[in-house]
Amino acid sequence: ISIAVAGFAQDDLDITFQSNLLTVTGKKQEASAEGYLHRGIAGRPFEHRFELADHVRVNGAELNNGLLSIELVREIPEALKPRKISIQSAAALTSAAPAQIEAPKAA
Repeated sequence: ISIAVAGFAQDDLDITFQSNLLTVTGKKQEASAEGYLHRGIAGRPFEHRFELADHVRVNGAELNNGLLSIELVREIPEALKPRKISIQSAAALTSAAPAQIEAPKAA
């Protein structure tokens, strides 16, 4: 996940992950607005929530040139991974000759 957070420092951002919900919060310390005619980058607080799929975990985050990159990894447990099942022929299933049932002979 990549989020543009220009104007926010690493201390202004908070990333939390709890039970498949990833929350990115940005809150900037307010500086005095005196001396600015126009401020091009807004520093409003924000909160983004991402509902992640099962078995997805956050591997790390990096802030570089105003771009916050969050690395996600999908780890499927071995019990849930698909497994290959071999197909056997009918001859391989019956290893011996079919048994013959004999009934008592009628007199």
